[in-house]
Amino acid sequence: MTETTNIMNHKLKILGSLLLLLLPATTLMAQNEAGEASPEKGDNVLNVNLQMLSHGEMRMGGLDASSTEEGEVEDKAYFMMERSRLTVDYQRTGLETKVVAQHQGIWGQKGQGSFNLYEAWAKLSTKNGLFAQIGRQALSYDDERIIGVNDWAMAASSHDVIRTGYEGHGHKAHLILGFNQNAENTYGGTYYKDGSQVYKTMLTTWYHYDIPQTPIGASLLFMNIGMQGGELGKDGENGPHDRYQQLLGTYWSYSPKNLKVEASYYRQMGRNENNGKIKAWMASAKAQLQVNRQLGVVVGYDYLSGDDYLSMRAKSTVGTPRHEIFKAFSSVYGSHHKFYGMMDFFYVKTYLDEFSPGLQNLYAGMTYSPVKALNLKMTYHYLATATELKDYKRTLGHDMDIEASYQIMKDARLSFGFSYMTGTETMQKLKLADENSSLRWGWFSLIITPRLFTTRW
Repeated sequence: MTETTNIMNHKLKILGSLLLLLLPATTLMAQNEAGEASPEKGDNVLNVNLQMLSHGEMRMGGLDASSTEEGEVEDKAYFMMERSRLTVDYQRTGLETKVVAQHQGIWGQKGQGSFNLYEAWAKLSTKNGLFAQIGRQALSYDDERIIGVNDWAMAASSHDVIRTGYEGHGHKAHLILGFNQNAENTYGGTYYKDGSQVYKTMLTTWYHYDIPQTPIGASLLFMNIGMQGGELGKDGENGPHDRYQQLLGTYWSYSPKNLKVEASYYRQMGRNENNGKIKAWMASAKAQLQVNRQLGVVVGYDYLSGDDYLSMRAKSTVGTPRHEIFKAFSSVYGSHHKFYGMMDFFYVKTYLDEFSPGLQNLYAGMTYSPVKALNLKMTYHYLATATELKDYKRTLGHDMDIEASYQIMKDARLSFGFSYMTGTETMQKLKLADENSSLRWGWFSLIITPRLFTTRW
């Protein structure tokens, strides 16, 4: 018994010694394959970040005017908004998870605003560039004209999707799949209305290629969006039904030295939720030149097709005129605030009877940085309809946007701006409001983004 025990103890010591020798070698090999600079740092990373955004506005025209309890319309509105985000991000070789809790509201709001998960996803990846990401995630592609985070809106945009694809050697190919429901019903699980997303289904493919040894990038985008219309419990055309619309287009960028040129073209087809046939398109071009470290200039033009003209009716009449073909282009899930003027007067609030004459946006601007932490920007927009209007000119108005941004410290930035727009008789007719002849909008934002905690092991 004693001899057997000694032999066993001797074998265990040998096995233990081998394990002690192999364990550091195994750890070192895994870390080297993961691309870590040294084995001491490990390949597990945990970050906890906070974002505190305070935003105040003075609005006088543009979006819906506010009303008093007596029903009188005020000539302007003042309010403060806030957004708070707590982000927890974990990464290791082949895996990343992220959760972003968000609260947003207006100071003094009844109900204390809204709380939700802005993002909550997990991403699996391989060494050869393949990945799969599932959960609620913010999507941003190209210049964000079609798909963007829309961060100016306090709630911002995110999607419940599966995103998979490949990235490597200058190629990026993504496939995005979304399918939305209101509840986990046993029956009646196909009708979707008033959910967190406007669409029932979404299939998107995106391919981007950076041409080697040249500052040229090119993207192709295809979307098939399933919208649901009708009413639950009704039959025929008035009952629940799915309608599918497609978007197909391309985006190009050329960035030699201090110049950046961008261009895009997209077409929309298919049918909307009311079974109307869609036939729309848009094109854009933009050039930015950084003259020197302090001064930059930009010029650009956007054309978004519009519906055929229908005679404008009196404000008191009832009913919406119908088009046989809907020609108004919709930039679906893009960051609209970036493109058509800071006042968001277009593609946020519709015209009378939901008539959309499209938009022509010719703009020019400049940026100036007198010191490293301060950036100034001024942009002029000439705005006109794409549709030719009977008895009215196409010109909608002229918009001037002035912005300033100051980096107080590495994780705190203060921004403010002022916009002024003069509307034409065409603008007043399409919106049926005299106040649209002179619009003013002022705002400021303080954003603080400290990193609360970070560790590696």
